[in-house]
Amino acid sequence: MNSSNKNKIILPLLITMIALPGVALASDGAATVTGATATYVANNTWMLVATFLVFVMHLGFASLEAGLTRSKNAVNILFKNTAIISIGLLTYAAVGFNLMYPGDFSMAGFFGFSGFGIGVSPENMMVTGDDGVGIYTYWTDFIFQAMFAATAATVVSGAVAERIKLHSFIIFSTIYVALVYPWVGSWKWGGGWLDAKGFYDFAGSTLVHSVGGWAALAGVLLLGPRLGKYVGNSIKPIMGHNMPLATIGAFLLWLGWFGFNGGSVLSADPAAVSFVFVTTSLAAAAGIIGAMVLSWILQKKPDLSMTLNGTLAGLVGITAGADVVSVMSSIIIGFVAGMLVVIAVMGFDRIKIDDPVGAISVHLVCGIWGTLAVGIFSADHSFATQFIGVLAYGVTCFVAAFVIFFALKVTLGIRVSEEEEMGGLDVGEHGMAAYADFEAKTV
Repeated sequence: MNSSNKNKIILPLLITMIALPGVALASDGAATVTGATATYVANNTWMLVATFLVFVMHLGFASLEAGLTRSKNAVNILFKNTAIISIGLLTYAAVGFNLMYPGDFSMAGFFGFSGFGIGVSPENMMVTGDDGVGIYTYWTDFIFQAMFAATAATVVSGAVAERIKLHSFIIFSTIYVALVYPWVGSWKWGGGWLDAKGFYDFAGSTLVHSVGGWAALAGVLLLGPRLGKYVGNSIKPIMGHNMPLATIGAFLLWLGWFGFNGGSVLSADPAAVSFVFVTTSLAAAAGIIGAMVLSWILQKKPDLSMTLNGTLAGLVGITAGADVVSVMSSIIIGFVAGMLVVIAVMGFDRIKIDDPVGAISVHLVCGIWGTLAVGIFSADHSFATQFIGVLAYGVTCFVAAFVIFFALKVTLGIRVSEEEEMGGLDVGEHGMAAYADFEAKTV
């Protein structure tokens, strides 16, 4: 037996001995653990660890968005990010999980729904592989997948920050996360029509990040830019208020991505998980370098906000193919993503699409790039199929988000008043300030 095979047995066995001491006791009191049991426990343990790492990403998003926006809107940003995680979990339990994983499709792989709520009979508690061996529990599967659900709305939060009505944003998020995200997710992850075509998205460059990015673009177009952002043909930078907080947020997101991508292996296989860790980290590092170098060249000074977004750009870019591209390819993917995010941020500004935190550039542009990169750098996947998937998600998600936002715009309204925007959403929407002992700027 070689060392690799030994590790595959020893690691699950150790986790089993720690997690479930005395899982099966022989008559003499010695623990007896089968290989299948050890693997089953190891898989569940790792996926639950990955789940709380993905949960930490919501703190990262909240910190990054708050830091990159003005202090007068910090409470509003934090409130939205707190609401989003609860909306994501509850709607995923109510309808989302059964929409994304319907079992059977009633419309040729386009739509399926296995019922409201979650629940499982004892005999179906264990999710098994094709060989009938248990992989993880039903509840482990649910809670891991549920942590992904709110991320799409989090992307939208940053893009529409500092001028959207809170109640309209919450209504949009609830509809989009409950219905649109799991429905289109089923096309690949639920075994739908794109999965049948061979479309590949390992952990969600498109299924999570671009799905959120298309919605963010629709919202920004209907909202319009923040007051004072564009005057004539000039662009007025509106700086974030807390770069240390933004930096902490970016590093928390990088940490959480180990769970986001590593957990998407859906097992504790040491070889697969460790490889995904390597490609994920190298892509993030290359994204930093790509964004740092290009922004320094174009702006003549090193830009921290661009560099932080370069981290996320690399992470989003590698998410679709973290398990199927080579290590060197992951560096190229990350580096290109880092440069793309700089070009996209500047490009959107030139056409007066105002995105306070660069969410559309990071999640939409780099999500598209990462998905297409699978077709470029993986010999087992077709670029044409990847392009079809990107196009299908783009049309569906943009149209769906635009319709929801437009309906809210003509009924409840989606933009706060000029007075409220100038004074800050913290006071206008919440009646409180993030930094009550300090005077906030109102520009």
